[in-house]
Amino acid sequence: MVDFKHKDCYNIQDLVDIMRLLREPGGCPWDAEQTHESIKKNLIEETYEVIEAVNKNDKVLLCEELGDLLMQVVFHAQMEAENGGFTFDDVCDGVCKKLVERHPHVFGEVSVSGVDDVLTNWDAIKKKTKGQKTATDSMLSVPRELPALMRAAKLQKKAADVGFDWNDVSGALDKLEEEIAELRAAIGNNDSVNADEELGDILFSAVNVSRFIKVDAEESLTHASDKFLARFTQVEELARERSVDMTAASLEELDALWDEVKARSKK
Repeated sequence: MVDFKHKDCYNIQDLVDIMRLLREPGGCPWDAEQTHESIKKNLIEETYEVIEAVNKNDKVLLCEELGDLLMQVVFHAQMEAENGGFTFDDVCDGVCKKLVERHPHVFGEVSVSGVDDVLTNWDAIKKKTKGQKTATDSMLSVPRELPALMRAAKLQKKAADVGFDWNDVSGALDKLEEEIAELRAAIGNNDSVNADEELGDILFSAVNVSRFIKVDAEESLTHASDKFLARFTQVEELARERSVDMTAASLEELDALWDEVKARSKK
């Protein structure tokens, strides 16, 4: 057996072997009892930690988090290897074949003039290999589990690809205003069920606007949340400096603090 404790440098095969040993009798009780279902959220968490490292431009952290994400892939593959489903080698084989197939301009005789041609070929090959014959087939392939704003953008893009789209952003903006009016009406009628639906329509319409102005709705909302947090922090600090009890202060008083902070940030 390999002495994993004293190796100077490890590789992907070591990771596969270590995960197998952790799952075997005499290994780790926690690792041994996990299932795809029990650790699926870990995969999501590790993915977001990779994104955090990218956003921070922290190469050391990125290396670490990519390792954690890779470990999750190996973990799931090991479970299937034990059940006779597939192995990590099968995972690698599948993705390599996909990359070769979807890059005919690199591994075949196809010529491309730029990125647009590459993406067009990729989509066409994907539809063919996935058996997607209609726009609906393509839209149904978008995972429901994606973040809602991201899923909405992907669905709208696929609809637009077959011509189901506004001519320009003005149509999308008009639709957004229409949905806001419908939400106001639902709230005015004390119709909570319809209000829920109309709020969803507003968010969906806002994503449509973002698509036209080439802004990522998910990123835009993240920036808005960051801005809110930063301003709220300053409001709280300002209230503390002026001995204002935020829990007892009126909305007007808090709004005044907010407006002051907002004005400072725009100078």
